[in-house]
Formats: sequence, C-alpha cells, structure tokens
Amino acid sequence: MRNITILIHCEDQKGIIAAVTNFILKVEGNITYIDQHVDVDQNVFFMRLECELKNENWNVEAIKIDFQQSIANDFRMSWELYNKEQKSKMALFVSKYEHCLFDILGRYSAGELPLEIPLIISNHEDLKPIAKRFGIPFHYVPFTKDNKEEGEKNHIELLLKYQVDFIVLARYMQIITPNLIALYKNKIINIHHSFLPAFPGAKPYHSAFKRGVKIIGATSHYVTEGLDEGPIIEQDTTRVLHSHSIDDFIMKGKDLERIVLSRAIKLHAERKTMVYSNKTVIFS
Repeated sequence: MRNITILIHCEDQKGIIAAVTNFILKVEGNITYIDQHVDVDQNVFFMRLECELKNENWNVEAIKIDFQQSIANDFRMSWELYNKEQKSKMALFVSKYEHCLFDILGRYSAGELPLEIPLIISNHEDLKPIAKRFGIPFHYVPFTKDNKEEGEKNHIELLLKYQVDFIVLARYMQIITPNLIALYKNKIINIHHSFLPAFPGAKPYHSAFKRGVKIIGATSHYVTEGLDEGPIIEQDTTRVLHSHSIDDFIMKGKDLERIVLSRAIKLHAERKTMVYSNKTVIFS
C-alpha cells in the first residue's frame, strides 16, 4: 500500500472537490485527509489531500498523467503529487550561532522531522564539531562581499551533488544570492526575531530592551529577494517584563527561534504549506 499527498490550487469554480474525490475513487484510493480553502478576495481555491493506494498494480506516474489529462487540464490547476514515504532532503546553512542547529539536529536524531539532512554548509568553521557529533557532512564555503560569485557557485554545486530539495537558514548570517533563490523558489526557509523593522541592526534585543517592549517574537518565512519580506510560514511571541534583563530577552528570543523554525521545517517537510501572492496557506 502506498500513501500519496496531492496539493492543488486554481481558480475557484464548481465541481473541483467532486472531480478530485471521484478520481481518487477511480484509482481505488482511500482518502485519509482532505482540506480546502478559498481566498475569496482573489477567487483562488486551495486543496490538500492524502490517500492510500491499496491496489499495488496502479503506477503512480500513470496516475499523474491521468490526473493531468482528466482533471487538471479542465480546471486549469497548478498541482503537485508526492509519495508520502519519500522524505525530502534538507540542507542546513549556518554561521556561528548554534542554538537553532542543535535544536534541529536533536529533533532530527529523535525522529521528529520527516526528512533527511545530507549536509551542512557554513561560511565559518566554528560549528563543524557539532556536524561531526551528529555524523553529517560539513562543508566550509567562504562567503563575503568579495567572493559572492564563487561562493554561490560552490553552494549550487553542493546542493545539486547531494540532490537537496529545500534549504534551511539556521541563523546563517549572509544574504542569499538571487540565482540561488530562483533555483529554490519557495524552498529556502529563514528565521529571525520579530523586531523588524522597528529595531534593525546588530543588537535588536538591546534596542528593544531600552524601548521597554512587552512582547518579543520570532518569524519563519520563505526567502525572496526582498530581505525578510517573503511568505510567512510560522510565528510566535512571548511576553517580557520590566524585571527581565537583556540576557533574559536574548534567551527567550533564542527559545522562540528554535520552536518557530522547527515548526516551519516540519510543515514544509510534511507538504502542508502552499504559497500564493506572497502569502501562505498552512494546512493542519
């Protein structure tokens, strides 16, 4: 028995759900999850469906061709079909901060993330011992304003070599190049504090502390050429008090970054995110 996930979006119109569910019945599938959303303002329909294919004689590639010809063409759908058992390959980009890296690798080792991590890429060598501890190949790729083209070339070569499906910037402190963003459109996930744009710069927690903020937060989003303006996947906040120190702010911020980034990774790996008009639809 095989399990597949189908993601669909198209112009909202009558009969979409009936057509899709009848198709699943035709290929002897059993629907185990189905959810849909309509963006009323833009008249766009979104659907996520999981099903079991109980007949081993059905070929998944043949099902894809049939779905395109008998359903997708008629409704002018954009759609993707995934084998649920096939795990995505995720590359981690890191610099010197270790809190997100430790959290991701800990969850990965515990089997909490349905993915594979074939490599870690960094513009510093500080975190190489952590990669070694978890048995994951570590690649040092120098990346500065003076060697961006060479760095980008090395990045892409490594990503293609390891057949990477998506990238996570686990506090990678360099701006991703446009060519890499285009190659992995809506497949690069970033994490940062939620003080932007009010408190930019190298010490946002210090600035927020001086301003006396009462809430701090973290945001995980897909990377676009607009710095920190990509479609948001996950966010969270926590309250802070006048009695908290700057160190308390930073500690709480790091905790939020760990949690929010891991949630975003899991949502993406489970194919529960869909991007449209610089926003995301997140299925449960």
